[in-house]
Parts: sequence; C-alpha cells; structure tokens
Amino acid sequence: MKVSIIGGGGLVGSCAAFALQCGGKARELALLDVNENLVAGQALDILHGGPSVADQVIATGTYEQHIPTSDVVCITAGLRRKPDESRLDLINRNTDLFVQILAQINAVGLKSSAIVLVVSNPVDILTYVAAKKLKIPNSQVLGLGTQLDSIRFCSLIADNLKVPPTQTKALILGEHGDSMVPIWSSATVGGLPLEKFANWNHNVGNQIFTRTKGSGAEVISKKGGAGFAVGIAIRDVIESVILDQRRILPVSTVQAGCYGIRDVALSVPTVVGRAGSLDRLELELWPKELQGIRSSATALRPTLDTILKRIGA
Repeated sequence: MKVSIIGGGGLVGSCAAFALQCGGKARELALLDVNENLVAGQALDILHGGPSVADQVIATGTYEQHIPTSDVVCITAGLRRKPDESRLDLINRNTDLFVQILAQINAVGLKSSAIVLVVSNPVDILTYVAAKKLKIPNSQVLGLGTQLDSIRFCSLIADNLKVPPTQTKALILGEHGDSMVPIWSSATVGGLPLEKFANWNHNVGNQIFTRTKGSGAEVISKKGGAGFAVGIAIRDVIESVILDQRRILPVSTVQAGCYGIRDVALSVPTVVGRAGSLDRLELELWPKELQGIRSSATALRPTLDTILKRIGA
C-alpha cells in the first residue's frame, strides 16, 4: 500500500517516513514538500537504509503524481509551535496553509477508499476542517489526536515505576492540548492497576500527568521540535489502517454522540482499520474523567466556530 506524507521534508514528516520504513508494512512512501531540495535529501537518506530494513519504493514529487494513487495521505505540514504557545494559538497561523493543502488535494482527487491522517496542529480543529472540506466520508478522516500523548504518558509512567514500557497501558483522551484528560481508571502495568506498585501514589500521578501535558513544549525547548515519538505514533495509526488491525486507538474524529459529544473532533477510544474509523467505544470512566472529556469538547467549540466562520465551512 502507498502512503503519501505532505510535509515530508520537515522534522515530523521525515520521522514519520523513517518510522514507516522501519515498520516495513507500506509498499511505497511518497514524501511531498514545498522545499524540494530538503525533501529530496530526506528521501535519499531514507532510501539508503532500505537494504537493511524493507523492500519499499521511496519517492518524491507532486500532488498530481502521488495523491490520486495513495491509500493513506498523512498531513504533517505546518508551522512549529513556540515553547510558550498553546496548540490552539497556532490556529490563525496554520489554518490558511492547511486549507490550501486541502484544496490541492481536492483538485487532484483522492481514491474513494483513501484515509487521510491529520497531524498538523491544532490537530482537533484541523481534523474537523479536513472532514468538512475533503470529498470523502468523515469516517475516512482521522486526526493523530492523543495517540502521541498516550504513548508519552505510558513512557513516563513506566520510567517512574521502573517497569516495561510495552506492558504499560494508559490513555489520554479529549483534546490534544491544554484540556486533555488522563484516564487513570483503566491504567495498568501487566494488567495490574497502578495502586499495586509500592512507589505509586496520587502525587506521583499528578507529576507524571503534568509532565505529559507539557511534554511537547519541553521537547521543543530542548531540541527545537518533537520528531521520533510522533513518528512512532503516526506509524501506530497508519499500520492499523494498512493491516486492517482494528486496534483501539485514541485518535481524533468528528464525534456523533460518543460520551454525549457531537459535532466536534477530539479523541475517544476508536477502532481503526482499513476503512478508517470503524467504531467508537465508551469505556466506563470515573465521573471526573467523563466530565473532563465533555469539558474538553466545550473548550474546543468557540475556536472551532470562529474558524469555520472564517473559512466559510
């Protein structure tokens, strides 16, 4: 299957391409970027590693050459968030660029079965915009949402408890941003609740979540931008599509009633397969977690309404 990455020359796009190369599940990776020289260099660097990893086609080119034949289109293009800037503050700087990208996609056309994965921030707002603007069903438009936050969350829990990261399961739901919600009620390590571990307590949990919430800004301040983990998070979603794995992932989609939320894009447990969003599942949550998710939707609504009016959607 073929994956096209719009913004493939940038840090996030190139890390996504590398993660997908290492996964070896995509047959063809097409890297698209306005900076033709940079994206050519990224593609060449990835191409060089192929003999030790996977038999894949690594390409660059134009929308016309690649978008109509792509099974998955991943949009990572966008301006970087500043260390002291919230993801929602990015909206005015990124919306115009994003709408132009969507117009170019519509102009060349998508396969009827294509899945579009939005990574550009603020991802929940832009996922909703993509669902409204693209000529495919809403179920085929996914946002990376809190998949990245969730694996960051798990990594920090595991690091603190000195337990295997792969056996650590915990979710962040809601907005990929300031109103994100930690789901402590279902967090486990090896199937055991966190309370079973001697060095776990409420204060430790609060510290871990605070660091998770600020992880994006922390990485930006220390190295200029996140790349490796977001590339892995993107691979998680795209491989679930490619392989029709039907994994339950916290991705952003336009909601139609899950937890009583409608007409806003945010992350809930979502079954992801070849056709995109196949189902949304309502975990049994603590009351404060449920209220947090609903509050997250409320927090997104004013900005979304402003943007929709601005772009005429």
